[in-house]
Amino acid sequence: MESVSACSKLNKTLRQHYLNLPQGGKCQVTYIWIDGSGEGLRNKTRTLDEEPKSIADIPEWNFDGSSTDQSKGSDSDMYLVPVQMFRDPFILDPNKLVLCEVLKYNREPAETNRRISCNKVMEATKEHCVWFGMEQEYCLLSMDRYPYRWPKGGFPRPQGPYYCAVGADCVYGRDIVECHYKACLYAGIKICGTNAEVMPGQWEFQVGPCEGIDVADHLWVARFILHRVCEDFGLLATMDPKPIEGNWNGSGCHTNVSTKQMREEGGLKYIEQAIEKLSHRHQEHISVYDPRGGEDNKRRLTGLHETANIKDFSHGVANRGASIRIPRQVGQDGRGYFEDRRPAANCDPYSVAEAIVRTCLLEGEDDILYNHKLTA
Repeated sequence: MESVSACSKLNKTLRQHYLNLPQGGKCQVTYIWIDGSGEGLRNKTRTLDEEPKSIADIPEWNFDGSSTDQSKGSDSDMYLVPVQMFRDPFILDPNKLVLCEVLKYNREPAETNRRISCNKVMEATKEHCVWFGMEQEYCLLSMDRYPYRWPKGGFPRPQGPYYCAVGADCVYGRDIVECHYKACLYAGIKICGTNAEVMPGQWEFQVGPCEGIDVADHLWVARFILHRVCEDFGLLATMDPKPIEGNWNGSGCHTNVSTKQMREEGGLKYIEQAIEKLSHRHQEHISVYDPRGGEDNKRRLTGLHETANIKDFSHGVANRGASIRIPRQVGQDGRGYFEDRRPAANCDPYSVAEAIVRTCLLEGEDDILYNHKLTA
């Protein structure tokens, strides 16, 4: 199998001729949704007569849920309900990308639509002004699903020189990373940084700070843009929590959390209170921190490679081997945020954000950690 897809080798200059054609005042809107796997993304495009000014100008649509593992063929129509609109970095203005919720035929949420319950929790705790920052790790793969630029049938040099590196012998795939970053900025994604990670061919981008539901909306669309950029380059991006077994780092989605009280003077007390609450719900959080009830994270959370063991809850200042890390600067300042290092790279950010806020801010008011739970 070729390292890159055949489509990526087509004449892109010829393609640009068609992209430059005028649209006659029409607008292309690409609807994006989460499929029945809870981690895959689907999309399709329609024409609107004019550029939408807000999400209210974009109509609901539908799709065949039996082809996305979201319904049976006998009753397969699913509703797409637009919730967030972004500029389209691939076919440019006035065209749009639109993130959608999925509803079943009876307008109940699809099983993998965790946005509705997450948003209810965020609305119920709005006075706390919860800020999130999510660090999305991923690995670039060739079309044979082996890490990009790794020797075929072998391995590169051991980990050490690749993290935040520079140079062709250490950095694999920077073109994709930089194009993704620019595309996210153009789209209006709240992307705030990127860096090469510990395993060669592994990268990270960060989304945030965002308040409430926005962090998950923006992260999902940033993932979509990443897959589309990789498509143009003929490569793949995987969020598998442990893409290569052995002495190689896995991929997580470290989640930074801060409430208004945590950011104010003396906020460290509230950070410590939140961590204490999290310690009592460890297994419940693990069960929603990947799409398979913790089975994916078992391969990653071993206690090695900058992780805590999946069975144990721990916390510490500047400790990347803990479940919850308090940054050293936060410890010195006595206020700020904490980092939950347990979520897997392929987590549903709605489930992660909801679980954290339920445990830290609604304990006692709501004894159910989450409304939907994926099974293997």
